[in-house]
Amino acid sequence: MAEKTFSRRNLDFILFETLQVEKLQQFDYFKAHDRETYGFTLDIASDLAKQIMQPAYQESDRQQPELIDGQVKVHASVHSFIKAFSEAGLMAAPFSETWGGMQLPKTIAAAAEFIMGSAHNSLVMYSDLCKGAANLIYTFGNEAQKALFLPKMLSGEWMGTMCLTEPQAGSSLSDVATAASPQPNGTYLIKGQKIFISAGDQDVTDNIVHLVLARVDGAPKGTKGISLFVVPKKRLADAGILEDNDVTSIGIYHKMGQKATPAMHLEFGAKGDCVGYLLGEMNRGLPHMFLMMNGARLGVGMGGIHIASAAYYASLQYAQERPQGRRLNKKEAVVEPVSIIQHPDVRRMLFLQKAIMEGGLCLVLQCYLYLDLEKVHAEEPEHKKHYNQLLELLTPVAKTYGAEMGFVAVNQGLQVLGGYGYTEDFPLEQLARDVRIMSLYEGTTGIQSQALLGRQVIGNQGKTLVLWYNEVGKTIHPAEHDSTLSPYWDALMTSLRQFQKVTAHQFKLATEGDMEVLLADANLYMESFGILNVAWQWLLQGIAAVEALKKEGIQGEERTFYQSKIETLRFYFHYELPRLQGLFSRLQEDIHLTLFDEESEFLI
Repeated sequence: MAEKTFSRRNLDFILFETLQVEKLQQFDYFKAHDRETYGFTLDIASDLAKQIMQPAYQESDRQQPELIDGQVKVHASVHSFIKAFSEAGLMAAPFSETWGGMQLPKTIAAAAEFIMGSAHNSLVMYSDLCKGAANLIYTFGNEAQKALFLPKMLSGEWMGTMCLTEPQAGSSLSDVATAASPQPNGTYLIKGQKIFISAGDQDVTDNIVHLVLARVDGAPKGTKGISLFVVPKKRLADAGILEDNDVTSIGIYHKMGQKATPAMHLEFGAKGDCVGYLLGEMNRGLPHMFLMMNGARLGVGMGGIHIASAAYYASLQYAQERPQGRRLNKKEAVVEPVSIIQHPDVRRMLFLQKAIMEGGLCLVLQCYLYLDLEKVHAEEPEHKKHYNQLLELLTPVAKTYGAEMGFVAVNQGLQVLGGYGYTEDFPLEQLARDVRIMSLYEGTTGIQSQALLGRQVIGNQGKTLVLWYNEVGKTIHPAEHDSTLSPYWDALMTSLRQFQKVTAHQFKLATEGDMEVLLADANLYMESFGILNVAWQWLLQGIAAVEALKKEGIQGEERTFYQSKIETLRFYFHYELPRLQGLFSRLQEDIHLTLFDEESEFLI
């Protein structure tokens, strides 16, 4: 892997100059923090990334986990990372001080994850899943459950997972068949199988706390009959020691990438002795689990972006160092070859990587900021609802843009390296394998797109979309009268008006009552909305950069940094935003070519 996998200067710019995260300090919940504590957290993440994670990136891919006699053995770097991450307090940091946390803003915790994920994207999955599971127990657990599980999980002594998918159901969670049979003592016997469970087994910690979707005996069919259970790999016996809880690793999937994190096939209750504890309300398992799933979706979006960051800096370094060919206007053989960064097509690919990565990062961190603002406004229903609605709307977008466009960015990087990019001698081939899973994690792009159009737009009569329009207009207003930015403000506003017409057409389709027709091109609607959101984020960065350049004393590298921001903004608006025209055209057509009928089956 290249020595540099991210830019701290860029991260600081997005956090403090664009999103102005320091404004969170005005709220009591975050009052213990300031720019210094934020910086200290990011410094710790940088140290972990450099000392433990980056050196193990390639080796842990080549020496992937093994299932031996029912126990998964993982690479030594997983042991080192979990120990160091937990001892640094990063596992507990975003949690309440009541449970040993630091009440660190999730925006900063996510920025730390970006740093570490750019160095080794598989390792952060362990910590992210554990934090997500702990947050679910923290939110819905009773006092006994919190006391039993949270101290162990937030100290890194135990890890956590989420168990949704089943062999016969796939992404159709309404078909979950894992059974939960109530026992006289208030516990449940769990029986069933779950597949694709990331970090579902390892030999690092004494215990793994699985959060399992299951159906209580006699519960209604469909999603309304699903409950959520805490099912530890080992349970505490009366003597206070851990004993087997009949959770068995029966298979390990051999993945294309992210090989340091095992994907497991787990069986619960093969011997009829798997004890689970109901978490939250009966038959409310799916709404409860969505808290963890939405958090995981933001993490997946971030995953696509931090892998894209590593790819960008690897390809940028290569382009600066690799001499090949001559400038197109100076083809004489006597002229010395130039570094390939001077070739326009290579520059286009590098600009596209940078535009996707830095724009996508800003969007994902914007969502985490909404999470923090929702938290501090918990006692103010209208404010809380405002941020919650924006978050619900943008979470599938941030996930999808990071996953899909992160893949595009990495492949552009591989293309910059040419044949070398396809070899194991450079990191691009591994990064390309690793990033490919992101559009599949936590609901495929198709599922995210249907949720956006069907639930978040049509489902609430476009109210949240109006809220988003207002948010965009309010935040980019300073660009309207700036000579540098006004053309791009105008371009975005024109695109927003066109998007409103596209959305009106979707509402027309909805009134006709055919859901297949409505959602047939939901993927294209998602793609359009992602492009618009990242254009918004680039204009926000442009506003911050223009303001900075007005200050006295901005010279040298700092001036170049801000000018680079404006130049990348220009690239995005001239190369990416125009893609909307084709998408908008298709979304307003009344010809539907992908719908299934008996005759069409043989046409594909």
